[in-house]
Amino acid sequence: MKLPLQVVFHDMAASPALEDQARRKVSHLERFRHDIMGCRVDVALLHKHRQQGRPFGVRLHLTVPGREFTVDRVQDEDVYIAMREAFADMRRQLEQSVERARGEEKLHPLPLRGEVVRVFDDTPELRGYGFIRTPDGSEYWFSRDSVAEPAFEHLLVGTSVQFIADPTAPKPQARRVSAGRHGY
Repeated sequence: MKLPLQVVFHDMAASPALEDQARRKVSHLERFRHDIMGCRVDVALLHKHRQQGRPFGVRLHLTVPGREFTVDRVQDEDVYIAMREAFADMRRQLEQSVERARGEEKLHPLPLRGEVVRVFDDTPELRGYGFIRTPDGSEYWFSRDSVAEPAFEHLLVGTSVQFIADPTAPKPQARRVSAGRHGY
């Protein structure tokens, strides 16, 4: 870290033990981002005039080149737990920023469009299933549970739908099937 760690105590006495814990936690964060420029930890005793259940609040502000991360007041009656949770939140933010930078961020599948070509609601062994054909000729099966709107019973052959392809299914399967105005 380029700048020294700042630990600031509000409405309470400074604690060398808390400062030491903050240093250890920041050094752990440097495993995720080696380019941390500075970190400020604010520890506050909240509602100091209460007789029981006096919560502590911890706030973190971390700077890396071109970006700042903040964890707002994590509260707990145990200051060490509040600090642990605040640093865990910061660790998650740093991990997500590294994943984004590497291009590992989870991408949501794009919705596909198609037309209902078969619906089985009267055949006992196939009841509750149907098929959608996309413009490229691919067919996806779907079940009653995969229909978001309207209800399965209201889907008719020829209805235009939007859906998400299930990449884990052994056969092409549609999820989150919905009919309506989807801009096509």
